[in-house]
Amino acid sequence: MKIFAIGQNYVEHNKELNSKNPTEPVVFMKPDTALLKNNKPFYLPEFTEELHYETELIVKINRLGKHIDPKFAHRYYSEIGLGVDFTARDLQRKLKAEGKPWEICKSFDNSAAIGDFLPVDKFGDVQDIRFHLDLNGNTVQTGHSADMIFPINELIAYVSRFFTLKIGDILFTGTPAGVGKVKVGDHLEGFISNTKMFDFQIK
Repeated sequence: MKIFAIGQNYVEHNKELNSKNPTEPVVFMKPDTALLKNNKPFYLPEFTEELHYETELIVKINRLGKHIDPKFAHRYYSEIGLGVDFTARDLQRKLKAEGKPWEICKSFDNSAAIGDFLPVDKFGDVQDIRFHLDLNGNTVQTGHSADMIFPINELIAYVSRFFTLKIGDILFTGTPAGVGKVKVGDHLEGFISNTKMFDFQIK
């Protein structure tokens, strides 16, 4: 199982990080050890002092695919969920400034928290899905898939140019503005519309 993730896919988030809008999808990967499921707690790692949440719509691949045409990409997934791409922001800034790869700030153990999935046919249009994150009972991040720079089907087609997609692979589709720091004791709840998708603690 592979975890693909897309960076810089929302204009307002790019402004938030002083990043330029990309002309092609920004793709990185997380290992299977990054997966955190079933609302298990997330334990803050010792190597960062600025751990950020990034709430994202996620897609689960349901068939084998390579060089997928965007118009057929919808056939390669039947479930959409919500997840958190945890990011060691202080490490990321340091590595970017040094021109080095930044896997360690994005791909460490348990950095890909995922919740439940909903069938695609629950949504009239996958590019019209609203989602949000509540931190300690307060909404801190809101997103709308219509605001993606690269839509979901384009992302699947693009990733499949370089990697063979397999059943069970997961695609994180990018985070909107509103990312922020977490600390021990925080309570994270993620929602697609009004449906709760995950609910876990930071320890």
